[in-house]
Formats: sequence, C-alpha cells, structure tokens
Amino acid sequence: FQVVTTGNPVLDYETMPKSFDLQIFVEDTTGRTDLNILTVQVTDINERPVFRGNMAVQTVTIYLLEGTPPERIYQVDAADPENAELKYSLLPEPVPFLVLESGTIFSTKEFDYEKDPHCYFLNITVTDPGGLTSTKTVNINIININDERPYFTTKQRIYRIPEEQSPGAVVANLTAEDPDEEDSPSRLFYSIQSSNRYFSINPSTGVLRVTGRIDRDALPLRLHPNISLIVRVQDSPSSSHFSEMEITIVIDDVNDNPPECNPSTFRKEANENTTAGTFLLDLRNYCKDIDVDSSNNQFNFMGLSGFRSNNFALESTVSGRIVMTESIDLENPANLGVEVYSLTVRVQDIAWPNYSSKYLFYTSFHIFLCDIIYIYIKIKPVNEFFPVFSNLLYEFNVPEITKVGSSIGRVNARDKDWPPNVITYSIVAGGGTRDYTNIFWISPTKGDVKILARLDYETTQKHILTVQASDQEKTTTASVIVNVLEVNDEEPVCSPNFYSFEIPVSLAVGTNINGFRIECRDRDSDPRSFRYVINEGNVNNHFTFSPRAGSNTSQLILASKFDYENGLDTNWIYRLRVYITDDNLLSARDKTTHLIKTGTVTLSIRVIPNPTTVITTMPGFTVVTKRENVYSESVWYVPFVITLGSLLLLGLLGYLGFLLAMWVRTRCPPARKTDSTPLIHFTFCLSSQTMTRLNPVFDGEARDPVTGKMYEFNTWSGARRWKKSNEPLQPVPAVQVTSSATDDSGRGTDGAEAPGKKQPSDKRKDPTAETR
Repeated sequence: FQVVTTGNPVLDYETMPKSFDLQIFVEDTTGRTDLNILTVQVTDINERPVFRGNMAVQTVTIYLLEGTPPERIYQVDAADPENAELKYSLLPEPVPFLVLESGTIFSTKEFDYEKDPHCYFLNITVTDPGGLTSTKTVNINIININDERPYFTTKQRIYRIPEEQSPGAVVANLTAEDPDEEDSPSRLFYSIQSSNRYFSINPSTGVLRVTGRIDRDALPLRLHPNISLIVRVQDSPSSSHFSEMEITIVIDDVNDNPPECNPSTFRKEANENTTAGTFLLDLRNYCKDIDVDSSNNQFNFMGLSGFRSNNFALESTVSGRIVMTESIDLENPANLGVEVYSLTVRVQDIAWPNYSSKYLFYTSFHIFLCDIIYIYIKIKPVNEFFPVFSNLLYEFNVPEITKVGSSIGRVNARDKDWPPNVITYSIVAGGGTRDYTNIFWISPTKGDVKILARLDYETTQKHILTVQASDQEKTTTASVIVNVLEVNDEEPVCSPNFYSFEIPVSLAVGTNINGFRIECRDRDSDPRSFRYVINEGNVNNHFTFSPRAGSNTSQLILASKFDYENGLDTNWIYRLRVYITDDNLLSARDKTTHLIKTGTVTLSIRVIPNPTTVITTMPGFTVVTKRENVYSESVWYVPFVITLGSLLLLGLLGYLGFLLAMWVRTRCPPARKTDSTPLIHFTFCLSSQTMTRLNPVFDGEARDPVTGKMYEFNTWSGARRWKKSNEPLQPVPAVQVTSSATDDSGRGTDGAEAPGKKQPSDKRKDPTAETR
C-alpha cells in the first residue's frame, strides 16, 4: 500500500500547511484492526520568480523619442514565491541600456533615429538566490522626430549658360534629401535667398529656370558675368531645419552688340546761352565696340539726329566730335521748355556684319542694346526744387532694451531736380533728454536712424525728432516719432528692504508679525503681478506672506507654531531672504520667453523665549517687564542714538524717583524690613489706614527649559517662583484681604519668595478675610 498525492490541489509550501497528520486504518480478513497516524512533512522547493504587472501578461513595448537624454524609462516588477530578494539583469549586454538590480531600466545614451537602430529587444532576466531565473522581453522603439536638416545631393556648383536665354529655360535641376524622411518620400521646399532678378526655382522640384532677360554686355554683368545664388532647402515652409548651397552661374558672351560707348549713354551739361561752336563731346575718346573679337570693334560715327538736333552737329565721322551750332536760352518762349536734348548717332561696324539704324528717334533715358548711340545734352537749369520726404511723419516703435547702435528705421527723401542731387540727412531738433544730449543718430547718406544711448520707457515714452534733408542748396524737414515700447526691465523695489524685529515664542499662528507690512512698487509692472517667496532662512517654514501674490502690499504671517521643547526648533534668530518677482500673471510658457525681474528684502527675526525668572509679589502689585532689542550691525547709528537717549531718560527717571521718594516719606510711615527682597515694590497709602495684600497661590508647576529647575506658577495672575524641595502643591484659595491695623507685627509684608532664598515657615500667616 502506498500513500500518494492526489494533485488536486497541488501542494504549495507558501500557501498550504507545512505538515499533514493522516490517520491510517488497517483491517484484516478476520476483522482485526489497527489505527495509527502518519505525519507528512511538506518541504519547500525553490520556485522560479514570476513577473508582475504588464510584463506578466504581455510583451511590454516602450516608445522613446530620439534626442531624449539618458533617463529612467521603465520599472520591472517581479516577485519570488519564497519572498527572497531578486536581482535583475539584461541581455544582450552591448545594448545602450542598463538595468539595475532593483529592476529599474535606464537608457545610457541619447538616441539618433538616423544613426542608431530603430528598435531594441531587451531580455530582462530576474534571478532568485537559488539561481532560478525567469526572462521576459521588453521591446523599445525609437520614435523619429524632425531634428535633421535636409541636405543637397547635387554636387555641381558651377553652371554655364549663354546670354539672352529665353524665359523658362532650365538652368539646373537641384536635388536634396531629408534624413528624417529616409523611410518615406520627403517633401522638401526650395527657395532662392539671395537677391536676383534673372532666375527662379520651383519650390517643389528644385528646377532652376530663367525668368528675366540676361544681357552679358549690360551692367552689372558686363563687369561681373558670374551670378551667385544662395539656394535653400527646408523640410517645411516655416521650419528652422534647412541647408543652403551657393551656386555660380557663368554667363557666356554672344556677339550680338553694335559698337557702343562706355557708358552706352553719354550725358553732357551745358549752361544756357552757351555760344555756337562750343565743343561738347568727343565720342572717339569714350566709345568702343564691346565685342571681344578685334575684327568687330572697328566703327564710324554717322547720322546725328534727334528733336531740335539742328542745335548740334557731328564734326566728322572719324573723330565723333559734337559741337553746338546754336545757343540755347531756357527762358526763351521759343525754346518750348526743353531742358534735355536727346541725340542719336549711329555707330556702325566697319567689318561685317554692318549694323544699321533700328531706332531713328529716342525720347527716354532707357537704354536699349542696338547700334544707335544716345547722347543727352542737358541745359543746366537753376536748382528750383526742394527735397521731398516720402512721408511727412515717420513713426518707429522701439523696445526700451534695444541695444545701443541698433538701427530703428529709415527716412527717405527725393529731389525732382534732374539729375537728382545728392541728399544728405541730419537731425536738427529733438532726440535729447536730461541725461543725454543726443540719443539718436542718422546716417547722412542713407537716412538710417540709430540709437546712441539706452532708452528708458519709465523716463520718456516718446521722442519727437526733426530730420532735415538737404541737396546742398535747399532743405526740407520731416518729423520722426520714436515710440519707446515698454519691456519688463525694472525689478520690484520694496520698502523697507531690511527690517529687524523680535517676536515672543508663544505667538499665535496666523498673527501678522509685529504688524509688519511690506510695500513694493515696480516702474514697469502691474502690482497684481507681484509674487512673494521666502527663499532663504525659513527653517521649518514658520513664516509666510499673505497675500502671497497679486498685490503690492503683503503682511508677514506666522504660519506654524514654534516647538523648542521637543527639539523641533533650534534657531532663535531667523534671517529671511524674501524674493519679490513680477511674474505672477505669466503662464508657465510665457515665463520662458518674457523678462522676469526679482527684488529682494532681508528680514531679521529674533524669537524671545518665555521669561524663566521668578517674580515675587509684595503688598501692592509687582510688575516685571523684560525686553530685548536686536539691531542690525549695518545700522551703526542706532546704538549711539539709543545710548544717548537712555542716559537722558535715566537722568529724568532718577530725578522723578527722588521726588516720589520724598513725597512717600512725608505721606506714609516706614515699612518693616523682611527677609525677601522684591524686584519692584509699590506701597499704596490709604486714608482709612488699611492695606490690601495680594497673596498669590501657586497652583501649577513646570520645568524651566533653560536651567532645568522646577518652578511654580499661578494660573490666574501668572506669578512664578522657584519650587522648594519636598513642598506640596498648594490648594487654590481666592485672594485674601486683611487690615493692616490688626497686623502691625509685619505680617503685611509677607509675599512670594525670590529665587534661591528661603523663608521661615512661621513668617507666613493665613489671611482672615477672603475676597476675589
């Protein structure tokens, strides 16, 4: 016969009894029986630890943003059936993760989606002291964020095209890629950042095309045939992730020009009433054929024409000298008011091809490339036009923290005289304050207005300038208003900024300490924006301000009671450092972008303990007052003033005491001396020859925290005395009143003992009359 386990339920050392007593009954065929007990002891077998939480039922997947600094990312939770201490380990080890023995998983690096693997599988193994393990997998996915700049894949930087390309001609096809979009087609945006009038780029495809006429022989391409473009690619129109590439487009010359002068247009001035025959211009000295080939740069001058061209003549075809044939008077009504004469001279190549005249008459100053030379002869008039500003009033808004030397705006003026006169700018009025004579400066040639000194909104909110434009002969003015925009650059200023006072240790919670009130002001912030914070010295947070924010005044409040008896408090002097900031009305997001200013106030608070000396009482009232004043070391004059005032006060009190003693001596009989010496003794003489004696009864006792000695006190009057050894606590009778006429033996002078002095027991008499 065998005893076997049923398996339902399975034996479990941790949840079932540790032993079983089985009664075994046996009987043979004859009816004989026996009964005995079989004890089965269940022994503990070490079982594998098990995971708990999400890892117990599924594979945990953790998503981690790229660029996240090393930090704690997950806490593994497992338990051992034997409640043993478990250890955690990580496989494979070369991965950039770390698991502590406590089960905390940390990342050990800052991941880059573009360089690192996108997914990690961590095998977390938990091991018990017996060596049994359990393993679960944690899947960590790295999430891509837009943190990479796109880059150009086009390597070519120099392109060469001929001049006079038709609009729409393709110059280059620029391509780029975005590392953030390597797994999907990226949408990039192309743009030209540099100033240009010849090319445009398709923002989606990066195809660079010609959009304007390109003339290699005209300025500025005549001197600089290379056009540099700064092309930018970014992953969205408003993104800050971009790359730029400079490409150079070389414009090749095409022989498509007739001979011309350098410059291609000639201008000559002549005063009115110039006499006939006066030499004006020699074209040969200034003209040439701009074609590079020497066979095409030989030319002749011919065909002088133009409106009223009979006033001028071409001396010869070879020399190209132009002379005046008739005088011109602008004031002559027959002159029709012509000030500029447009003449055309055909410059023709001697070699083939011979360019012939295409434009016989030209009335504007625009230059077209052809084989016609334009000569403008200006009859110099009298300067009769004033410079004119584009605006009569300019208004610029400038933050008050703008750096000195910054440009805040530009004024512009033009002159109707032709050719335009050079205009110079100057500030003729305004722009000064009490501290600075000139706050603003204007560029004489460009009209840029700059600041020379720091602006202050709280001092001056608006500056009005008078700007003058001059063409050397005539001047005109315009007004410039500079509005100074307020910026939070002033810190709160509080009064007082240093304060020293003392408080009793028994001060009630919620009390306005000594009636202290702090008043703050800020030149550029609303008082509602103030926030009061005790940053230093507030040990155990005994003090607080009310209100803490939203007001320019706040009271100092006792927030929690002092506890020196239990040792929770040890400081008797608190030096509080109070910060007053003007960020109360800002949101958390705005506080990272706006300027925040902080003012400081220093408070020195001394906590005064309860008096520990015994106050004896005599017939009459005995009053003991103890005060301590604490002064700041920085206020050096306070001790001097107090000392001088104290000496004067002591002298006055001494004189008054002398007068009082003389008066008492004449009014009252001398009192009998006693063994006890009171601190202050006042004797009241009554006309009825009676004396009231207050004999306090000490109905409580306590231990002095300073000396450790026991003392007794009266709960009604507050009187105290040192407790005698082996003296029981007195009962609580009412205050007794007795007549001095029946107590002439000196019993009226009995009172409470002074500390440390003994009083004979037979000296104390029970009072006979009782009163409250």
